[in-house]
Amino acid sequence: MVRELSTVDPVKSTRAVAETMAVIAATIAVALIWWHPVTVAAAVILIGTRQQALFVLAHDAAHYRMQDNRRLNDLVGRVCGTLGGISMCTYRVIHRLHHNHLYGPQDPDIALHGGYPRGTGYLPAKLAKDLCGLTAWKTYAYFFGAPALNTDTESAPRPLDDTAPGLRRAARRDRWWVAGFHAAAPVAAFGLGWGVEYLVLWVLPLLTVLQAVLRLRAICEHGAVGDLSSPLTAARTNLAPGWLRWLMFPHHVNYHIEHHMYPAVPHYNLPASHRAMAAHGLLDGAEVVPITDTFGRIFAAPRPRIAIAG
Repeated sequence: MVRELSTVDPVKSTRAVAETMAVIAATIAVALIWWHPVTVAAAVILIGTRQQALFVLAHDAAHYRMQDNRRLNDLVGRVCGTLGGISMCTYRVIHRLHHNHLYGPQDPDIALHGGYPRGTGYLPAKLAKDLCGLTAWKTYAYFFGAPALNTDTESAPRPLDDTAPGLRRAARRDRWWVAGFHAAAPVAAFGLGWGVEYLVLWVLPLLTVLQAVLRLRAICEHGAVGDLSSPLTAARTNLAPGWLRWLMFPHHVNYHIEHHMYPAVPHYNLPASHRAMAAHGLLDGAEVVPITDTFGRIFAAPRPRIAIAG
């Protein structure tokens, strides 16, 4: 069953990319036709959520789940990542550590989602800083191979020093391509007379809305969990209405326990994986909760710290 669910379907993967790109293109077109503060503000929010959808697709490619042809998989993943300013090949190395050492000393994501709940005012203040663009540099440092280190990991090697030479070279080349694209894009936009529109409709969402959505989703996936001993309880599957899943958990990324248990399963098969795991009793006692319950936990007052495995 796992083998069947792990089969990559290039048509479904391509459809997911096409749908995301189509929504972005349509939103930009509407904003350009009706250039009004209300329309533009709505476009910035919507584009920010679709930029996160591109990140999710790059995440699938990092797991080699986008296309069954390895080169095509990496090409699609790199394009999705580059548009959002991230190096997919670099993220592949970092994300491996997150899966292999969930909540352990080498998990590079603990700095983001660890320690919750931290009080009713802590997360809103962080999200406000995200929406002001004050934290974007940390996000891009992470995706370029320099995640924030915890006190327990300050002596550990950087993620890009802890991988195969081939992956390290691919990550280095990809970072140069991403940097080159984002150096050339504003020059081209201003040269063609669309500079302001480019900054408002693409760069602004990248630096603001995207940052808040990425943080909130990551904390919903791993924050304020009750037991760090297993991915069934150290990760969380969030059950939410369709509109909220589309905005905040695109491409079935809300099925996060299922992804941690079976990372070879592409995103479009995660709902089927959830049903199969539930039918076999594998989700009994797991962190499968309504999103309202998750919000209640991550915005709650602090509680005694959980010891991190190591």
